[in-house]
Amino acid sequence: MSRIETIKSNQSKLLKEYRDLIELAYNSRQTDSAISDVSEFKAIKLLNKLNKLDYLAREQAQLAE
Repeated sequence: MSRIETIKSNQSKLLKEYRDLIELAYNSRQTDSAISDVSEFKAIKLLNKLNKLDYLAREQAQLAE
């Protein structure tokens, strides 16, 4: 598997986890604010990782050209 494919695979896994955390944060906002806050914090950390992977994918695509 090429480097770009590996990055894209990791991105899709992290994106699913990010969406799940955001959904949990939204759904628990009214009932348990602590769970909501922790879920949102974890989602923000995942979003940061996703942005880094996006940068790496663009960089690898430019190098491949």
